[in-house]
Amino acid sequence: MTTTQDTEPLRLDDAFFQDPDALYRELRVDRPVTRATGPNDLSFWMITRYADARAALNDRRLAKDARRIPELLARHEDGPPARALAESLVQHMLNADPPDHTRLRKLVGRAFTMRAIARLRPRIEQIATGLADTMAAAGPEVDLLDEFAFPLPMTVICEILGVPQGRREDFRQWSNTLLSGAADQEREAAAAAMATFLAELVADKSAHPGDDMLSEIVRASEDGDSLSHAETTAMAFLLLVAGHETTVNLIGNGMLALLRDPGQRARLQADPDGIPNAVEEFLRYDGPVNLATFRFTTEPVEYSGITIPADEFVLVSLIGANRDPERYADAERLDVERDASGHLAFGYGIHHCVGAPLARLEGEIAFRTLLERFPDMALAGEPGAYRESTLIHGLTRLPVRV
Repeated sequence: MTTTQDTEPLRLDDAFFQDPDALYRELRVDRPVTRATGPNDLSFWMITRYADARAALNDRRLAKDARRIPELLARHEDGPPARALAESLVQHMLNADPPDHTRLRKLVGRAFTMRAIARLRPRIEQIATGLADTMAAAGPEVDLLDEFAFPLPMTVICEILGVPQGRREDFRQWSNTLLSGAADQEREAAAAAMATFLAELVADKSAHPGDDMLSEIVRASEDGDSLSHAETTAMAFLLLVAGHETTVNLIGNGMLALLRDPGQRARLQADPDGIPNAVEEFLRYDGPVNLATFRFTTEPVEYSGITIPADEFVLVSLIGANRDPERYADAERLDVERDASGHLAFGYGIHHCVGAPLARLEGEIAFRTLLERFPDMALAGEPGAYRESTLIHGLTRLPVRV
């Protein structure tokens, strides 16, 4: 099947957000590289096969420089008007190409080494145990997202960065709005509020540094380089949002998969040492990120025999790639003992998630705590809908009986 610039884009509607894999199964066969339109009416090219996705994620011809986005939006007559989305939130390493990306990542990468993250284990275990105590007291029915999946990574990342306790729920609301298909005005208001809060937080860390990571980032220096105030604010935004969103939905999606598959849950309860491997399978099977963040072509590129012209937006489907039967046998089935190595849930290449070691550790501790403490946990009704977001793949509610 031939896909061209003139092919009618697919409309990504609510049915897609509730079950993206249903569409990806068809696209991988018939239209592996195709045009699509998201909730904000912006058209882009979507890549769904594993081999193409892995190559695209590390293709230097697919750029991420946020400074060019307004110019490209203006060229897309079918797209929404360019809007300034709190510019202080976009100057981070996920929206940069080398050499800027290299400099930004180097300045924060040391805080996310395996050794640095391993030192957090006792504190994360303490937080998880406390949340399980709260769940047990609040039962018999609770929303697993509200009582455990959200507060665990949010508490951890806020403690790491030194974010005041009283502002964490505000940040959750802003993040949910910003990553949703909400009206432009709502998203802009959330972005503005978040930008103001983070700018004030960065200024406070500069004036009164503590022993938290954000204070370290503010005073970071490598080869005589440091982050500007705007870059530090944007980095705080990236670390806070990515630092909780990924793990919230890893826990929510993974627990839903286990609750629907008692056999797989029993295997983990019989062998808790298999939980780290199971976390990799949860990431592959129903990962927390649907379509990776925006890239754009700097020249024509070809995948699966289809040429994407220059100056086109491209979104790589991580869920579609991770369910590709050409890469994983019986890919539609959850198997906690599977070798899921090579999955793309954290991306690939230079933009591979810097916080992946933290998300993996939090996931391991979360599943170990929940399976030990609530061996008979069961669904207490139907889960809530999935969020309407091309980026985030996660539930709105997960009612369970503990």
